[in-house]
Amino acid sequence: MISSSVPGHAAAVRRRVGLAAVAGMVGSVLFVSVFTVYGWLCPGYSPTRMFVSELSLGPYGWVQMLNFVLTGALVLVFGRGLAAHFSTGAASRAGPVLVQCMGVSLMVSGVFATDPSAMFDQASAHGLVHGIFGALFFTLAPVSCFVFYRRFRSDRAWRPMAGWTLAAGVVLTLGVGLLKLSQQPGSGLFEWKGLVQRVILVTVMAWIFAVAFRLRHRYRGGEPSLQA
Repeated sequence: MISSSVPGHAAAVRRRVGLAAVAGMVGSVLFVSVFTVYGWLCPGYSPTRMFVSELSLGPYGWVQMLNFVLTGALVLVFGRGLAAHFSTGAASRAGPVLVQCMGVSLMVSGVFATDPSAMFDQASAHGLVHGIFGALFFTLAPVSCFVFYRRFRSDRAWRPMAGWTLAAGVVLTLGVGLLKLSQQPGSGLFEWKGLVQRVILVTVMAWIFAVAFRLRHRYRGGEPSLQA
């Protein structure tokens, strides 16, 4: 009786992790696709000068707000799948928790709309909350890459992802620094702050997609072990 329940439990976990991997892939593609297409269609919006979150402003702002919430929920599910897969060893606790916190940060950022980037001395309560959780997301993104790099470089099954993960962490670290600089009105990057933010977001979502794709590929093959 016990022996039959163990394989059944393992199969259930495999299905859950497989679905979580799909959530990671769908969420990353959804987020970038929506803010790119909506940015093209939104009158007066400049993707180079304005932040992605500024698409939440205006009569159709609910589209981007919903994009934040749905993507955040999918990233949260993906993070839970990572926790089930990497159940022991390096990054088995910190890594999945960081990804889940990124998902929650996106969800909260979506619920609380931002203020226009031109409002330097005026900040609403919802704009402050959005800014706090937005900053948390951009801080956790490179940290997550570096944490998972520690796991990937020592894990034979995930070693092909190590170099890409380290590169993503470096790009994100530099990008966040440039983003902070670009938010200063006197900076030469001020007119390019939207583009800088997009590079960061695309890098984050590309990394999530790559990890989720590899995870899904392993479980499609009916991997017998929940360990990496």
